[in-house]
Amino acid sequence: MPTDYIVELLGDWSKEINIASTALKTVLVVIMAVILGCERSRNRHAAGLRTLIVLSIGSMFAGIADVYFIDALGVKFAFCSAAVIIGISIIIANTIVYSSKNQIMGLTTSIGAWTMAVVSALLGIGLYTASLIGFIALMIGLLAFSKMETYIKNKSNHFEIHLELKSRNSLQEFITTAREFGLKIDNLELNPAYANSGLSVYTVRLTVAKKELRKKSHSDIIEALSVLECVYYIEKLG
Repeated sequence: MPTDYIVELLGDWSKEINIASTALKTVLVVIMAVILGCERSRNRHAAGLRTLIVLSIGSMFAGIADVYFIDALGVKFAFCSAAVIIGISIIIANTIVYSSKNQIMGLTTSIGAWTMAVVSALLGIGLYTASLIGFIALMIGLLAFSKMETYIKNKSNHFEIHLELKSRNSLQEFITTAREFGLKIDNLELNPAYANSGLSVYTVRLTVAKKELRKKSHSDIIEALSVLECVYYIEKLG
Protein backbone atom coordinates (compact mmCIF):
# COMPACT_ATOMS: atom_id res chain seq x y z
CA MET A 1 0.00 0.00 0.00
CA PRO A 2 1.36 3.48 -0.85
CA THR A 3 2.67 5.61 2.00
CA ASP A 4 -0.03 7.57 3.83
CA TYR A 5 1.36 10.61 5.61
CA ILE A 6 -1.28 10.57 8.35
CA VAL A 7 -0.58 6.88 9.01
CA GLU A 8 3.13 7.71 9.34
CA LEU A 9 2.23 10.44 11.83
CA LEU A 10 -0.12 8.26 13.91
CA GLY A 11 1.77 4.98 13.70
CA ASP A 12 1.18 1.51 12.25
CA TRP A 13 -1.75 0.83 14.60
CA SER A 14 -3.89 3.27 12.59
CA LYS A 15 -3.74 1.16 9.43
CA GLU A 16 -4.50 -2.12 11.20
CA ILE A 17 -7.96 -3.44 12.07
CA ASN A 18 -8.26 -2.91 15.81
CA ILE A 19 -10.49 -1.16 18.33
CA ALA A 20 -8.41 2.04 18.41
CA SER A 21 -8.23 2.54 14.63
CA THR A 22 -11.91 1.67 14.20
CA ALA A 23 -12.91 4.16 16.90
CA LEU A 24 -10.72 6.85 15.33
CA LYS A 25 -12.20 6.28 11.87
CA THR A 26 -15.72 6.33 13.29
CA VAL A 27 -15.14 9.65 15.07
CA LEU A 28 -13.56 11.22 11.98
CA VAL A 29 -16.30 10.07 9.63
CA VAL A 30 -19.05 11.31 11.96
CA ILE A 31 -17.36 14.72 12.25
CA MET A 32 -17.11 15.00 8.45
CA ALA A 33 -20.75 13.94 7.98
CA VAL A 34 -21.92 16.49 10.57
CA ILE A 35 -19.93 19.28 8.87
CA LEU A 36 -21.47 18.40 5.50
CA GLY A 37 -24.96 18.14 6.99
CA CYS A 38 -24.65 21.50 8.75
CA GLU A 39 -23.50 23.16 5.51
CA ARG A 40 -26.55 21.81 3.68
CA SER A 41 -28.90 22.89 6.49
CA ARG A 42 -27.34 26.36 6.71
CA ASN A 43 -28.17 26.90 3.03
CA ARG A 44 -31.73 25.64 3.56
CA HIS A 45 -31.21 22.43 1.64
CA ALA A 46 -32.55 19.04 2.64
CA ALA A 47 -29.66 17.91 4.81
CA GLY A 48 -30.75 14.55 6.24
CA LEU A 49 -28.07 14.82 8.93
CA ARG A 50 -28.76 11.40 10.46
CA THR A 51 -28.92 9.86 6.99
CA LEU A 52 -25.51 11.32 6.13
CA ILE A 53 -24.03 10.00 9.38
CA VAL A 54 -25.43 6.49 8.91
CA LEU A 55 -24.45 6.46 5.23
CA SER A 56 -20.89 7.54 6.05
CA ILE A 57 -20.48 5.01 8.87
CA GLY A 58 -21.79 2.22 6.63
CA SER A 59 -19.39 3.15 3.83
CA MET A 60 -16.49 3.33 6.28
CA PHE A 61 -17.19 -0.16 7.67
CA ALA A 62 -17.47 -1.48 4.11
CA GLY A 63 -13.93 -0.20 3.58
CA ILE A 64 -12.76 -1.90 6.78
CA ALA A 65 -14.41 -5.15 5.66
CA ASP A 66 -12.60 -4.95 2.32
CA VAL A 67 -9.25 -4.59 4.09
CA TYR A 68 -10.01 -7.72 6.14
CA PHE A 69 -11.13 -9.76 3.13
CA ILE A 70 -8.09 -8.70 1.11
CA ASP A 71 -5.56 -9.35 3.91
CA ALA A 72 -7.11 -12.44 5.52
CA LEU A 73 -8.85 -14.16 2.62
CA GLY A 74 -6.81 -12.99 -0.34
CA VAL A 75 -9.75 -11.32 -2.08
CA LYS A 76 -8.42 -9.10 -4.88
CA PHE A 77 -11.38 -6.77 -5.31
CA ALA A 78 -12.91 -4.31 -2.83
CA PHE A 79 -16.42 -5.65 -3.44
CA CYS A 80 -17.98 -4.37 -0.19
CA SER A 81 -17.14 -0.73 -0.95
CA ALA A 82 -18.17 -1.18 -4.58
CA ALA A 83 -21.52 -2.70 -3.56
CA VAL A 84 -22.18 0.12 -1.07
CA ILE A 85 -21.35 2.86 -3.60
CA ILE A 86 -23.54 1.25 -6.27
CA GLY A 87 -26.37 0.77 -3.76
CA ILE A 88 -26.16 4.39 -2.63
CA SER A 89 -26.15 5.52 -6.26
CA ILE A 90 -29.41 3.65 -6.88
CA ILE A 91 -31.04 5.05 -3.72
CA ILE A 92 -29.94 8.60 -4.54
CA ALA A 93 -31.21 8.32 -8.12
CA ASN A 94 -34.66 7.51 -6.71
CA THR A 95 -34.63 10.40 -4.22
CA ILE A 96 -34.01 13.17 -6.76
CA VAL A 97 -37.42 14.67 -7.48
CA TYR A 98 -39.02 17.41 -9.52
CA SER A 99 -40.99 20.14 -7.78
CA SER A 100 -44.38 21.36 -9.01
CA LYS A 101 -42.40 24.04 -10.87
CA ASN A 102 -40.38 21.39 -12.75
CA GLN A 103 -37.22 22.16 -10.79
CA ILE A 104 -34.86 19.35 -9.85
CA MET A 105 -34.69 19.22 -6.06
CA GLY A 106 -31.94 17.74 -3.90
CA LEU A 107 -29.43 17.09 -6.70
CA THR A 108 -26.42 18.78 -5.05
CA THR A 109 -27.20 17.27 -1.65
CA SER A 110 -27.60 13.80 -3.18
CA ILE A 111 -24.33 13.98 -5.10
CA GLY A 112 -22.64 15.40 -2.00
CA ALA A 113 -23.88 12.36 -0.05
CA TRP A 114 -22.54 10.02 -2.74
CA THR A 115 -19.15 11.76 -2.63
CA MET A 116 -19.19 11.52 1.17
CA ALA A 117 -19.76 7.76 0.83
CA VAL A 118 -16.66 7.45 -1.37
CA VAL A 119 -14.62 9.56 1.07
CA SER A 120 -15.82 7.37 3.97
CA ALA A 121 -14.90 4.18 2.13
CA LEU A 122 -11.38 5.53 1.56
CA LEU A 123 -11.12 6.27 5.27
CA GLY A 124 -12.29 2.74 6.10
CA ILE A 125 -9.62 1.28 3.84
CA GLY A 126 -7.03 3.30 5.75
CA LEU A 127 -6.30 6.03 3.22
CA TYR A 128 -6.57 8.85 5.75
CA THR A 129 -4.80 11.47 3.65
CA ALA A 130 -6.81 10.76 0.49
CA SER A 131 -10.02 10.81 2.52
CA LEU A 132 -9.15 14.15 4.15
CA ILE A 133 -8.17 15.73 0.82
CA GLY A 134 -11.37 14.43 -0.77
CA PHE A 135 -13.51 15.87 2.03
CA ILE A 136 -11.76 19.26 1.86
CA ALA A 137 -12.28 19.33 -1.91
CA LEU A 138 -15.96 18.47 -1.40
CA MET A 139 -16.49 21.32 1.05
CA ILE A 140 -14.58 23.79 -1.14
CA GLY A 141 -16.81 22.80 -4.05
CA LEU A 142 -19.92 23.45 -1.98
CA LEU A 143 -18.79 26.62 -0.22
CA ALA A 144 -16.34 28.49 -2.44
CA PHE A 145 -18.07 28.03 -5.78
CA SER A 146 -21.64 28.73 -4.68
CA LYS A 147 -21.38 32.50 -5.15
CA MET A 148 -19.44 32.07 -8.39
CA GLU A 149 -22.19 29.83 -9.77
CA THR A 150 -24.85 32.39 -8.81
CA TYR A 151 -22.85 35.20 -10.44
CA ILE A 152 -22.39 33.27 -13.69
CA LYS A 153 -26.08 32.38 -13.85
CA ASN A 154 -27.12 35.99 -13.26
CA LYS A 155 -24.80 37.20 -16.03
CA SER A 156 -26.03 34.60 -18.53
CA ASN A 157 -28.25 35.61 -21.45
CA HIS A 158 -30.22 32.41 -20.90
CA PHE A 159 -32.53 31.74 -17.95
CA GLU A 160 -35.68 29.84 -17.08
CA ILE A 161 -38.89 31.06 -15.46
CA HIS A 162 -41.96 29.64 -13.80
CA LEU A 163 -44.92 31.43 -15.40
CA GLU A 164 -48.55 31.43 -14.24
CA LEU A 165 -51.01 33.08 -16.61
CA LYS A 166 -54.59 33.98 -15.72
CA SER A 167 -55.89 31.89 -18.62
CA ARG A 168 -54.63 29.81 -21.54
CA ASN A 169 -55.89 32.52 -23.89
CA SER A 170 -53.29 34.85 -22.38
CA LEU A 171 -50.36 32.79 -23.71
CA GLN A 172 -50.17 34.46 -27.10
CA GLU A 173 -50.30 37.89 -25.47
CA PHE A 174 -47.37 37.00 -23.23
CA ILE A 175 -45.33 35.58 -26.13
CA THR A 176 -45.92 38.68 -28.27
CA THR A 177 -45.02 41.04 -25.42
CA ALA A 178 -41.89 39.06 -24.53
CA ARG A 179 -40.66 39.22 -28.12
CA GLU A 180 -41.33 42.95 -28.31
CA PHE A 181 -39.46 43.33 -25.04
CA GLY A 182 -36.38 41.69 -26.60
CA LEU A 183 -36.69 38.13 -25.33
CA LYS A 184 -36.51 34.96 -27.39
CA ILE A 185 -38.55 31.99 -26.18
CA ASP A 186 -36.38 28.88 -26.60
CA ASN A 187 -38.75 26.41 -25.00
CA LEU A 188 -42.19 26.49 -23.41
CA GLU A 189 -43.72 23.57 -21.51
CA LEU A 190 -47.17 23.34 -19.97
CA ASN A 191 -46.95 22.26 -16.33
CA PRO A 192 -49.52 19.48 -15.71
CA ALA A 193 -49.28 19.86 -11.91
CA TYR A 194 -51.65 22.85 -12.12
CA ALA A 195 -54.18 21.23 -14.46
CA ASN A 196 -57.18 21.81 -12.15
CA SER A 197 -56.12 25.13 -10.65
CA GLY A 198 -57.83 27.36 -13.21
CA LEU A 199 -54.44 28.83 -14.10
CA SER A 200 -52.32 28.22 -17.17
CA VAL A 201 -48.86 27.38 -15.84
CA TYR A 202 -45.67 27.02 -17.90
CA THR A 203 -41.94 26.52 -17.60
CA VAL A 204 -40.34 28.91 -20.08
CA ARG A 205 -36.72 29.02 -21.23
CA LEU A 206 -35.71 32.49 -22.40
CA THR A 207 -32.78 34.12 -24.20
CA VAL A 208 -32.06 37.83 -23.93
CA ALA A 209 -31.89 38.76 -27.61
CA LYS A 210 -31.85 42.57 -27.51
CA LYS A 211 -28.42 44.05 -26.82
CA GLU A 212 -29.76 46.87 -24.63
CA LEU A 213 -31.65 44.37 -22.47
CA ARG A 214 -28.46 42.46 -21.65
CA LYS A 215 -27.45 45.25 -19.30
CA LYS A 216 -30.47 44.44 -17.13
CA SER A 217 -30.43 41.78 -14.45
CA HIS A 218 -32.74 38.79 -14.62
CA SER A 219 -34.64 40.22 -11.64
CA ASP A 220 -35.28 43.47 -13.52
CA ILE A 221 -36.57 41.60 -16.57
CA ILE A 222 -38.87 39.41 -14.47
CA GLU A 223 -40.16 42.45 -12.58
CA ALA A 224 -41.01 44.13 -15.88
CA LEU A 225 -42.88 41.02 -17.08
CA SER A 226 -44.74 40.62 -13.78
CA VAL A 227 -46.75 43.84 -14.34
CA LEU A 228 -48.37 42.47 -17.50
CA GLU A 229 -52.14 42.14 -17.17
CA CYS A 230 -52.09 38.51 -18.30
CA VAL A 231 -49.49 37.41 -15.71
CA TYR A 232 -50.70 36.00 -12.40
CA TYR A 233 -47.26 35.03 -11.03
CA ILE A 234 -43.71 34.74 -12.36
CA GLU A 235 -40.35 33.79 -10.87
CA LYS A 236 -36.91 32.70 -11.98
CA LEU A 237 -35.99 29.03 -11.72
CA GLY A 238 -32.57 27.79 -10.67
